Amino acid sequence: MSARPSAELLRRLSRVQCVTVFTGAGMSVESGVPTFRGKEGIWSKFRPEELATMDAFLRNPKLVWEWYAHRRSIIADVQPNAGHRALVELEQMTKEFAVVTQNIDNLHRRAGSKTVIELHGNIERNYCLDCSRPHTGGEVVLEEGVPHCQRCGGRVRPDVVWFGEMLPEEEWEAAVRATTAAEVFLSVGTSGVVYPAASLPLMAKRSGAYLVEVNTEPTPMTASVDEYLEGRSGEILPQLVEALRLKAGRRS
Repeated sequence: MSARPSAELLRRLSRVQCVTVFTGAGMSVESGVPTFRGKEGIWSKFRPEELATMDAFLRNPKLVWEWYAHRRSIIADVQPNAGHRALVELEQMTKEFAVVTQNIDNLHRRAGSKTVIELHGNIERNYCLDCSRPHTGGEVVLEEGVPHCQRCGGRVRPDVVWFGEMLPEEEWEAAVRATTAAEVFLSVGTSGVVYPAASLPLMAKRSGAYLVEVNTEPTPMTASVDEYLEGRSGEILPQLVEALRLKAGRRS
């Protein structure tokens, strides 16, 4: 257990062609994105499992949209942190690189990451339930609290994966490809208990990747990783990138 990357990790990262990073809520929390559980005000009366479902949307779409408007307003005020920015730099240093994320806050893209696979969707996107037309935030017009499609008039929903829904097939397949191709796989800020996404780190290891976990506390996967870096991703990932820069400078 360490808070600093090992010489072995630096050696591998400086030589490999393909790196995949798997991120979870821990990264977003460091930017100030709340977990939306037990917060103050009206939303403290609801659990996410009661609002983030198709049944809840069909039963009371106005309530669900108000909750997502509340979430969007909070996320809009936060910024990518040093960990997000470090991954952008790591991508620039690597031939093949992908971020596979469970987060819906769009912070990886806002930071500048180019290849981002969003397993659970993106809170900044929406689509029509009837015709599947995508709707940007600017296109969403609230009519009695429920936005309707500008093409067909159907109800528009947030483009996020709700409880009980399958992951988007295209995104999942892309995540599996990036996972099985990885020579180094970093699992960052995720508890490793939400499936099927949680299966990716060990899938990477079975495919031959050097598996590294970055987290503030051990998780169920910790005993199986090749290297565990304990601490905040906003501190460890910049240290990792700086160490790689120094190593590259010594070689040149």
